[in-house]
Amino acid sequence: MELTFYKYQGTGNDFVMIDNRQQVLSKNNTKLIKSLCDRKFGVGGDGLILLENPENSNDDFQMLYFNADGRESSMCGNGGRCIVAFAQFLGIIKEKASFTAIDGFHEAVIENDLIGLRMMNVTGVEEKENEVFVNTGSPHHILFTEDVDAVDLKKNGALIRYLKEYESIGGTNVNFVQELDKGTFKVRTYERGVEDETLSCGTGVTAVALAAFATHRASTTAIHLQTPGGELAVSFEPIGSGFKNIWLTGPAKQVFKGVIPC
Repeated sequence: MELTFYKYQGTGNDFVMIDNRQQVLSKNNTKLIKSLCDRKFGVGGDGLILLENPENSNDDFQMLYFNADGRESSMCGNGGRCIVAFAQFLGIIKEKASFTAIDGFHEAVIENDLIGLRMMNVTGVEEKENEVFVNTGSPHHILFTEDVDAVDLKKNGALIRYLKEYESIGGTNVNFVQELDKGTFKVRTYERGVEDETLSCGTGVTAVALAAFATHRASTTAIHLQTPGGELAVSFEPIGSGFKNIWLTGPAKQVFKGVIPC
């Protein structure tokens, strides 16, 4: 079998993207999905995304996201923005999109080559001294530090990712954060499933923005996040101890199209 695929990236967070409306790839084929994400023997990517026909009548499509280890995973914010760009390329949508992912319903808008994605509401932020935990569709452990570039991210990220307290949720993603000013933060992320640093993480920067506001490090509800792969923006509305109307905005680009035997 030959499989047609597309490669997309959102601030360096890269994905193998497949139009699966005709069920050309089984979501249960963990071995194949893992091999496609392999950077040495496959296409290479932080994850794989299937665009499928919607199950809900109000949706334009459905999103299924898999980590590089081949297993279906929790929500991916940059992947959500990339699939919107992919849907526009396929002619499914124009400037607006509605779709369902593993964490529920999402809306998106495309404007001036930037894609804004409405994230799930967040009911609360768990503070732990200089550390914070937030679930933004995926779980994120956040540590604030004075020099994010000095962190041995793979070593320290792995130690937290496998903490016993996170066993019940399959481990956590880990974000190391440096405050540049009250509205700008520098972020590096260790992603579970990838088991290494990724150049950017959408749910991660969203979690960082909410954590920064909740801990009074941010004084605005529109926050800029600098990642190794580029810049993203997060805006939100506080409501009680939680947040609503959360938008993640940034670029998403098609890198190439290809065919691979499998």
